[in-house]
This record gives sequence, C-alpha cells and structure tokens, in this order.
Amino acid sequence: MIQDTKKTPITVARGDGIGPEIMDATLKILEAAGAQLDIEEIEIGEAVYKSGVANGIADSSWDSLNRTKIFLKAPITTPQGGGFKSLNVTIRKQCSLYANVRPCVAYAPYVKTHHPKMNLVIVRENEEDLYGGIEYRQSQDVMASLKIISRPGCERISRYAFEYARANGRKKVTCMSKDNIMKISDGLFHKVFDEIGAEYPDIEQDHMIIDIGTAKVAAHPEMFDVIVTGNLYGDIISDVAAEVTGSVGLGGSANIGSDFAMFEAVHGSAPDIAGQGIANPSGLLLGAVQMLVHIGQGEVAAKIHNAWLKTIEDGIHTGDIYREDQSAEKVGTNGMCEAIIERLGQTPTTLAVIDYSSVPSGGLKLPPLKPRVEVPKERVGVDIGINWNGSADDLAEKINECINDNLKLHMISNRGTKVWPDGKEGTFCADNWRMRFMSDNGEHIKTSQVLSLMNRMNEAHLNFTKSVMLHNYDGVPGFTVAQGE
Repeated sequence: MIQDTKKTPITVARGDGIGPEIMDATLKILEAAGAQLDIEEIEIGEAVYKSGVANGIADSSWDSLNRTKIFLKAPITTPQGGGFKSLNVTIRKQCSLYANVRPCVAYAPYVKTHHPKMNLVIVRENEEDLYGGIEYRQSQDVMASLKIISRPGCERISRYAFEYARANGRKKVTCMSKDNIMKISDGLFHKVFDEIGAEYPDIEQDHMIIDIGTAKVAAHPEMFDVIVTGNLYGDIISDVAAEVTGSVGLGGSANIGSDFAMFEAVHGSAPDIAGQGIANPSGLLLGAVQMLVHIGQGEVAAKIHNAWLKTIEDGIHTGDIYREDQSAEKVGTNGMCEAIIERLGQTPTTLAVIDYSSVPSGGLKLPPLKPRVEVPKERVGVDIGINWNGSADDLAEKINECINDNLKLHMISNRGTKVWPDGKEGTFCADNWRMRFMSDNGEHIKTSQVLSLMNRMNEAHLNFTKSVMLHNYDGVPGFTVAQGE
C-alpha cells in the first residue's frame, strides 16, 4: 500500500474500559472530516501491566512514539497496588511534556451549568512538583514527599501560557500558587511568572493564592481567561473547572513538549460502563481536535469542532448530559458519532463558531530559555534529621555532646515547628526531628565538619536519617526558618 506523503504520522492507543469505544468513534469522525493521518496503533494499559510491564507500556511501543512524536491516547486503567506506575506520568516525564492544556468551556443552555459564560483554559506545569514522586519514610511515623520546582520549569510553563494566550486571542493570564506558605518553591513560580509576564505588556496578568483561586474557579469562573499553575494545583483545579462546565466527560487535554505531544480526554476509563455503547466520545474527540490544530490541520479541526457544537445545539446528547427539558434525542456512542459526521460542514447558530486559522501549526514555538545567571553560593549550615522518641531538651543535650569543629546547634524542629530552644509545651511531636546546625564563628562550613559531626552522632547511637546542606545565594538564604522561629 502506497502511503500518502502528505499524511501526518500519529500513534494511537485504544486504551481500557470505554477507551476502545470512544477511540473508534473519534477515528471515524476524523476520517470522515478528511484528517490526513497515517495511524500506527500500539497497546498500552491494563493488559500490558498484567503482562509484567510495571509502567504499562512495552519497549516496542516506544519505537512508534519516537517515530511519530504525536500520541492520541484513550483512557487506561492502572491496576491498584503492586507498585504499578502511572503511565500518564511516565510518558509526560520521559517525553518532557511540560505543558498540560485543558480548555474548560460552558455550553449553556444545551449542557446544564450554573456558569453559562465560562470559557477558560488551564495551563498546568506537567513534569515537576510533587508529581516527581520522590517520597521517603523518614521514621516509624513520618512520611515525606519532596516538592521539586525549577527555574527552567517555571520559565517554560509561564511563557507557554502567555504565548498560548496571544496565539488564541486570550486577553488575561492568571498565575496561581501558594507562595504565602511555600515561599521558596512556589515563590519561585510566582517570581518567574512576573519576570516573563513583563515581556507581554499586551496581556493582562495577575496572581491569586491557589486556595481562594480554586474557590473563585468554582464560584465565578467567568473571572478567568488563562490560568497557569503548578502540577498538583493544576490537576485539582482542572477537574474542578471541567465539572463546573457541566460535565467532565466533555473535557479534552493536550500534553505539549518541545518536539512531542500527547492528546487525550480528561476523564478516566470508566470500566463500570465499558461495553455498553453509552460512553460519550466528546472528551477524546476534543482532545483530537487539539491534536489536529497542533499538527497544522486547523481547518479540519474547526470543521469537526463546529460539527460537534452543532450536534450539541441540536440536542443530540449522550446520557451523561441528556435532559428531557433541553435535549432532543438520547444517543449512545455510535449515535453521537453518526450525528457529528452528519453535521460536518455545518456551524452552530447560538454557540460561538470556532476558527483556528490564526493558530500557528506545529505547536507554539518558544524562544530558548534565558541564560543561567550564576550567583555566589556560601555554605552556612546543615539540617540533619533524626529518629528520636524522647523530649526536645533531652535530644539537644545528647546532640550538644557530639558538637565541635565550630558548629553550634541552632534549632530543633518537629514537623516544621520549632521545639528547641524555648519550645512551647503543648506542641505535639512525632518521632522524626530536624536539627539545624550553623557556624559558631561566622566562617563557612566545610563538608569535613559535617561528616565529622555525623560520625560522632553515629558513635553516640543517634539514628540520623537525612542531611541537607544550607546555603546562601548571593547573600540570600536558600532555606526557610521553622514555624515559630
């Protein structure tokens, strides 16, 4: 068979649960609309997990992904327990899909919602934060997760949000973080957003603390246009926003990297309705529309999107959005597929007509990262974690017996709260403690001093669990004080 050289190679996975049904419907619509695609299929998900592949994707499937760089993926099921890793997270990180883009639009009055004017896009950082999955059991009772935020990661996602807004005619970008508490990590996210935002004076921009920001998304989503935020926050508020539109089942999602992209539905595999022919294919279809825009087939993307909107307008609805007072016909997966195909070439009359002609093909092209600026770095202390079942005063007494080499015990904290010196009697303490040692004479601390201290602690049978060097960067502490310090 001779391949059409104009076709764009893509990799397709039909997934688990309702995945095969909604993917079949989506591919039929793409073909009927004239999408020029050269499709390679791979198997991922539950069957692959159960064959012994811990991340749910075989090495042979990576060959296809590495060739096409474009992945249209149906939802999958990750088996519970057994150390199975999230395939989504694996693909996002290994392919450096740093931006997750989720449009959240209300389709009132055809889809029930309390917020008919809602039309926002969430741009979520997709690689860092707590989703690094770096966790430790520090003691019998204390578990810890490490939150990773980098300057390059902040710069890329902030710039992507502004470039997306500019390319799609959006007027405002809102950054959401929790930098009133996490002053260094979330503080960096906010700081870099402001730095990058200064290069886009044509776009309105503001910042909100994530908790009140999430509340505003739920109660007043019309306030927002584009929201850019971290990985965990973005995961939460994108589901909130999708639900506020009237149905999570209508949400499509794009995962964008520099030379790779993955497109999918927001929702999961819904195994409880699999095989019944009632699943709504809209989320995956709208993800595929994002894919077509990305690969330069914006005309076909608009044709499909407008046909879908016309179908919704005409009251042809699957059961998840069907209402007797508004819908004209209740259909299943195939019925929805056929209705959309019948309306290809038509446009909605009440809902806004979609036009992707101004969006650049091949994805947004971001400039290189800003050059790294080196600043003076001075080691001024060390934090050492320890397991201990006694009091803070008794711990300090034993630790002070181990100190020399111009170090001093500056502070002991427990679960982030200072408990020595001058701790409060009512502070509850778990069995893992953090001791902060600083220089006793103002000189910089050497590695040999820290190693010597830890050796003496070991000889005293003090069970240390972790050490973190403390530095000043250009005179600014690269660490925070404890609560109450």
